Amino acid sequence: MEQEVNRPTWQRQIEFTLAGIGCAVGLGNVWRFPYLCYRSGGGAFLIPYFLMLVVLGIPLLYMELTLGQYIRRGPVQALTKVCPLLKGVGLAMVAISFILCTYYNIIITWALYYLFSSFQSPLPWENCNNTWNRPNCTDHITNSSFSSTTSQQFFNYKVLERTSGVEEMGTMRWELCLVLLVAWILNYLCIFKGVKSTGKVVYFTALFPYVILVALLINNMQLPGAMAGVRFFIIPEWEKLKSVQVWINAAVQIFNSIGIGYGSMMAMSSYNAFNNNILKDTLTIAIVNSLTSILAGFVIFSAFGYMSYLQNIPVGDIAVDGPGLVFVVYPQAIVTMPVAPIWAVLFFIMLLCLGLDSQFAMVEVMVTSLLDAFDGAILRYLKHKEFVVLAVCCTAFLLGIPHVMQVGIYVFQLMDHYTAIVSTMFLAFFEVVAICWIYGVKRLSQNIEEMTGKKPSIFFMACWTVIAPVLVSVIMVFSVIQFKPAHYGSYVYPPWAQGIGWIIAMASIIWIPLGAVHTLWVLPGSFTEKLLKSVTPFALDKTSKQPDNLEKIIRMCPDIAVVTNVPLPEKCPVQSQTHL
Repeated sequence: MEQEVNRPTWQRQIEFTLAGIGCAVGLGNVWRFPYLCYRSGGGAFLIPYFLMLVVLGIPLLYMELTLGQYIRRGPVQALTKVCPLLKGVGLAMVAISFILCTYYNIIITWALYYLFSSFQSPLPWENCNNTWNRPNCTDHITNSSFSSTTSQQFFNYKVLERTSGVEEMGTMRWELCLVLLVAWILNYLCIFKGVKSTGKVVYFTALFPYVILVALLINNMQLPGAMAGVRFFIIPEWEKLKSVQVWINAAVQIFNSIGIGYGSMMAMSSYNAFNNNILKDTLTIAIVNSLTSILAGFVIFSAFGYMSYLQNIPVGDIAVDGPGLVFVVYPQAIVTMPVAPIWAVLFFIMLLCLGLDSQFAMVEVMVTSLLDAFDGAILRYLKHKEFVVLAVCCTAFLLGIPHVMQVGIYVFQLMDHYTAIVSTMFLAFFEVVAICWIYGVKRLSQNIEEMTGKKPSIFFMACWTVIAPVLVSVIMVFSVIQFKPAHYGSYVYPPWAQGIGWIIAMASIIWIPLGAVHTLWVLPGSFTEKLLKSVTPFALDKTSKQPDNLEKIIRMCPDIAVVTNVPLPEKCPVQSQTHL
C-alpha cells in the first residue's frame, strides 16, 4: 500500500493522453500502414482496418488502461494479481517490448542519419555522382531489375553499406553506431525523470508531427498527378477483401499501432489518478491514432501519384517494400520538390518525433516492471531511478549493435518479421483469456464502476466476453496457417536464420508456460487446489503475505511487542497473541 500511495502520477491528465497518443502514433502510421494499404488494394484495406478498430482495438485498449489504472502496476504485477496462472503474459509483454526497443531505435537511427544528411544542397541522394553509386544508378524511378535509383543506392550502399545476405556479417558501421548512441541519449533524456520528464516531452513530440504532416499534405496536393495516388488510396479493389491475409494484416496493424499486448499502455496508465475517465482517454487515443494513419496515407499516396506522373508508370507499379517506403520511395519524391532540403529536414524531424514517443514508451515498460517487482533490491545498489533507466538504455544499446553492422538490415528485418507478426497475436490471445475470461468481465466492469462511477456499456461487455476472444483466436490460427518465412526484397533467409527467427519469437512467448509452471510450484496444497488457486485473482498476494520471520510476527502481536519494545504501526492487524 505504501508503494501505491507514493507512486507518482501525471501532473496533468492531458500529459497521459498525449503520451498515449504518442505511444500509439508512431513510425507504423507513416510506414507500415501505407505499405499495407498499398499491398492490400488501397481503399479495400480501410474496411477491415476500421472494423478491427471498433471490435478489437478500442475494447482491448479500454481493457488494458482499466487494468493498469486500477491495479496501479506495470504489466507483470497487474497480470500476476488478476490471473496468477497466466502471470507469464505480463513477463512476455516486458520481453517483447524490450526486444522491440532494441531494434525499433534503429529506425530512429536511420531517421537521424538522414536528418543530418539533409542539411546540404543538393541532397546526397539526388544524383549519381557520388563515390557510393554503382554503374546501374539512375536518378528516376524505375522497375527495371538491372538498375536502381539514387535513393535506393544511398540507403543500401551509403547508409547501410549492406552485405549480400545474412551469411556475410561485414564490419561495424561506426557512423551509424555513433548515431545510435545519440538516439539512446535522446531516449534517456525523455524518460530519466519518469512521468515528470515524459509529461513535458510529449507536448512537443506528440503534437509537432501533425504540423509537418499537414504541411507535407498541402505541398503534395499541389503536385501534378497527386490525385491519382489519392484515388488509389481511397477507392477499394473489392476482390482483395476475399483474401484472409488482408484481414489478418488489418488486425495486426491495429495491435501494433495502438500497442495492444506490449504493456506500454498498461504501464503508463498505472500512473493515472484512480478516478480518471478511462473511456475518454481510450476513445481519444484510438481515434486520433487511426485518423493520423489516414492523414499519413494521404501524404504518402499523393507523393506516389506525383512519382507515377513523373515516370509515366501506374501507381500500383511503384516498388515498395518494408522500410524502403520512408527511406527510399519518399526521399526520391522529395528531391523533385522545390527547396528539397527544407522538406527533407521537416520529414525526418517528423519521423524522429514519431519514433521517440513509441520508443520511450517501450523502455518505460521495462523500467516500470523492474521497479514494481524489485524496487528495494535495485535501488539499494543503483540508488535512484535515473540510474535504473540508464542501465536499461545501456543494455538495449549494446543489444542493438548488430543492427549497425553491415549485416544490420537483414537482422532488423528478421527480428521485425518474427516479433511483430508471430509473437503479437499469441500475446494478445493469452492476455484476452487472462483478463476477459479468467479475471472476468464482471470484475473488470466493477473495477470501472469503482473508479468512474459508471459501468461499461453492453457493447464493451459483449466485445470482452465473446467478440474479441473469438476474433483474436481466429486471427492467431490463420496467422500460423498462412505464415510465410522472412525475406528482404528478393532475398530469402536460409533455414538456419529462420530458426533464429523462431528463437527470437519464443524469447517472449516462452514466459507464458514458464510463468504457469512457477505459479503451480509456489502455491500450497494438492495439484487440484493449486490449479484452483492459480485462476483465483490475488491468490499469490495472499500466499506472499504470510509472516515469514520473527519481526513480522512481533509487529502483528502487541503483547510480544510490549515485551521486546518493538515499535508498532498505527494500525495493527492483530490485537493479541490469541490471533497467532
